[in-house]
Amino acid sequence: MAQKDAWDKPFIEDEDGGAAVQFRPPLKQEDDVDMTPMIDCVFLLLIFFLVGSIPDIKTAVELAPARYGIGADPSSAVFVTVAEGGATADIYLADGKVGSPLPNDVKTQEATITKAIRDGRQEGKSSVIIKAEKSVKHKEVSRVASAAAKVEGIQLYLAVFEKK
Repeated sequence: MAQKDAWDKPFIEDEDGGAAVQFRPPLKQEDDVDMTPMIDCVFLLLIFFLVGSIPDIKTAVELAPARYGIGADPSSAVFVTVAEGGATADIYLADGKVGSPLPNDVKTQEATITKAIRDGRQEGKSSVIIKAEKSVKHKEVSRVASAAAKVEGIQLYLAVFEKK
């Protein structure tokens, strides 16, 4: 009788002719531990803490002053100041809110900015400093920067104010 067939029968005959119970071979146990439930618990805890935590938005972050880098030379720069306005930002072609702002038409503003930077480039001014108020939307600053970038050969700087 083949070994495989012997395991299919519940009893085998012993040497005396009696029936003996045949035990099945023990099941092989895996040595690996299933980590899926552990990973599920970790992710659930992560989601719980991310959703449950309240970030403190009002906390100011103190940054160390820059050690490397050169600031823009104001004597060789064209200034564009972006201030909070109505639907569009108020734009001044000066260092600060000096004079009257440009008209509120977006195309006119972009054309005037590009012309002023070209004129400054012909005077030997090789950089543009864009100063923006804290409450001005990024799209307004980006619009002014893209108008300034139409002039070739300039360096574009965004003003950073230190906390006093």
